[in-house]
Amino acid sequence: MEKNVEELRKIIRFKDTTVEGDIVLIATDSPESVFYALVTGIERDTVKREEWWHVTLHALSVPPQKVVWTLRMSQFTGQEIFTMGGDSRFIQAVDFGFTGKKPDAPSPKGKKGVLRVIK
Repeated sequence: MEKNVEELRKIIRFKDTTVEGDIVLIATDSPESVFYALVTGIERDTVKREEWWHVTLHALSVPPQKVVWTLRMSQFTGQEIFTMGGDSRFIQAVDFGFTGKKPDAPSPKGKKGVLRVIK
């Protein structure tokens, strides 16, 4: 799994943090696969003494599949490769370079638009 993660880091730009609304890349070793998921919730597991979190993910598949995994922050931010049921897993948020800022509208500079209102 470590070699696969190294290769992924060469071709994908990852974020250091993970928040609700992020798209994460998930890699598994059994079965060997890589897929994306949408993070829709991150809630503290108050039952455990150590810091664990319930991470709600919607796998971007057909049909979409909802899962909730209980993970440490280092596990869902790509700092640690971990196992579930004996199978290795890797999760990290993908940085698509979107800043959330809308681009400025181009100025028409006296040109008429190409669209017309038809009644």
